[in-house]
Amino acid sequence: MNLPEQPPTFRPPTAAERPWWWRLEDVSGAEVPVSEEYADQRFVSQADAESWVGETWTELADEGIASVTLFEGDRAVYGPMSLSA
Repeated sequence: MNLPEQPPTFRPPTAAERPWWWRLEDVSGAEVPVSEEYADQRFVSQADAESWVGETWTELADEGIASVTLFEGDRAVYGPMSLSA
């Protein structure tokens, strides 16, 4: 009996595969450590990153985030963008 080959072991995507990310900042512009749920979020596209922050901005504000800056790799794309309503 011939069985198919086993699939490769799952590995998390690299930063190059998901280059879009948000720097989460306090009112002074300093980066803020946040809970694991919101930390180290990376995205395949700018649209995915913007959708995520649009869906979570109130929770981020509750974590003490005052503004966010969008990055593609090491390049700041725009921001800081305030999370106040």
